[in-house]
Amino acid sequence: MKTRIVLILSFLCLTCFYANAQERQRFSPERFETELEQFITTDACLSPEESARFFPVYREMRRKQRNILDKNKFMRHIDFNDDKACAEAIRRNDSNDIEMKRCQREYHEKFMQILPASKVFRIIRSEDKFHRKVFRKAVNKRGKQK
Repeated sequence: MKTRIVLILSFLCLTCFYANAQERQRFSPERFETELEQFITTDACLSPEESARFFPVYREMRRKQRNILDKNKFMRHIDFNDDKACAEAIRRNDSNDIEMKRCQREYHEKFMQILPASKVFRIIRSEDKFHRKVFRKAVNKRGKQK
């Protein structure tokens, strides 16, 4: 009887331990930015000097882009039955998209003052590659959890 109780308690403890170990990792913006910068540095073959000149300007661009994206948060509360509100939301979203492209163009010009255009092009492609990689990883994790 005691052996059975000990086995059951041991099994429950192991189950709880395993469940905690399997808990999803929380998203960390700092870790994401660090991994992004490391990936870009490696993939675009940036030297330490180039990285030191480039990344402060890049971080500035990312902050501005986040501010632009934050303007789209209003769309979460749009009533789909209100055509007037939907039309306004579409116009505001389009404006934000245009503002985002202007921001990118402005900073791409700044990047080309810091680095050769070939490096800037590699950086742009590396950033896209990183985002696709992270997205695929997230999708694969989600598929395995189901």
